[in-house]
Amino acid sequence: MSNTITLEYPSLQTNRLDLHILTLEHSQEVLHHFSDQDVTRFMDIEPCKDMKEAEEIITYHLNDSGCRWGIFNRETNEMMGTLGFHYLRKDTDRFVAEVGFDLSRKYWGKGYMTEAMNEVLRFGFREIQLDSIDATVEPGNVMSIKLMERLEFNRDIELRDHLIYYYLERKDFGE
Repeated sequence: MSNTITLEYPSLQTNRLDLHILTLEHSQEVLHHFSDQDVTRFMDIEPCKDMKEAEEIITYHLNDSGCRWGIFNRETNEMMGTLGFHYLRKDTDRFVAEVGFDLSRKYWGKGYMTEAMNEVLRFGFREIQLDSIDATVEPGNVMSIKLMERLEFNRDIELRDHLIYYYLERKDFGE
């Protein structure tokens, strides 16, 4: 598979959430969400300072072979976080993607990310036929470590680049 992986990423739904691909129309919500230090603390970005930076985040994901969904509360339509695939790659005969995710502080600990991740994992394995999905988590990010465990991701034994590596194989994904 070449560097030009072209896939269609539809909106997804769960009982409480709507997941929509982020567009520049979401710039204000992205600015608000990513300007919070609690959201970006374990990410490789600084908190957003202005609309230009929010638009750059969205544009980056729109131009990537992966995707970034905004996670929206179905009742209030408020953006709660983001979630998506990046670093899509073909390793010999395997199709692999990394999943990245973040959630606004006021929604932590309420099961929203587990709900959203289950739907995105289902889509990745069943619809676009990923063989494996991986994720990296900083050792101090306790809530993300718990999420990976709850979703039954396998944990690599060794840290690499000061990160914990997780992976989930399609054959191990139970809906």
